[in-house]
Amino acid sequence: MTQPVIALRQVSLTLGAGASSVHVLKNIDLTVARGETAGIVGPSGSGKSTLLMVIAGLERIDSGSVEVAGQPIHAMGEDAIAAFRGRSIGIVFQSFHLIPNMTALENVAVPLELAGHRDPFGVARQELDAVGLADRVTHYPGELSGGEQQRVAIARALAPEPAIVIADEPTGNLDERTGAQIADLLFSTARARGTTLLLVTHDMGLAERCGRRIEIHSGRINAADPALAVQA
Repeated sequence: MTQPVIALRQVSLTLGAGASSVHVLKNIDLTVARGETAGIVGPSGSGKSTLLMVIAGLERIDSGSVEVAGQPIHAMGEDAIAAFRGRSIGIVFQSFHLIPNMTALENVAVPLELAGHRDPFGVARQELDAVGLADRVTHYPGELSGGEQQRVAIARALAPEPAIVIADEPTGNLDERTGAQIADLLFSTARARGTTLLLVTHDMGLAERCGRRIEIHSGRINAADPALAVQA
């Protein structure tokens, strides 16, 4: 059996302390295959975004194990996780998270420069061209529409050629038409590159486009999810 690109075993996480603490993730078991597209759905506050942040190494777990692309990120130090994330995981946020005083080209080049890439701006131009923004490379985020900003964010996530792209409500701040275009771009690019795509969404239509739907309720994955069947 091919080793999964994401494997969580008995992962638990509590946020906050004392009376304000919340047990966000409860004994999560999850595997995601290389090249798979999976949509994470569930009510607000169910733990969807936290699960993504755990996979990205942006939240540290209390117990269990998290392996991503064969690496036990739960056991890594912060610097090692950051370096690994820069190579292996692309992240697309709902609010774009672009650097406002940098052009589209500079925003996309940033992770490549941090990774010591030999031609960060050349690759950044190629990625912006691939998302349809070849004529917007010198524009700043404030000069771009929401859809264009999200395209820049996608180009930035894909530039290091990561094994995994995780997207947290990638169409949440966009109108229906623009959101559909962004979804098309994410799925087509993932398919063309063989990238694993894991996304959180409230849009059931978007979730249905994924190869698999993962449902979370109160910090637990729905027992009917195929992820758990793999474990049995």
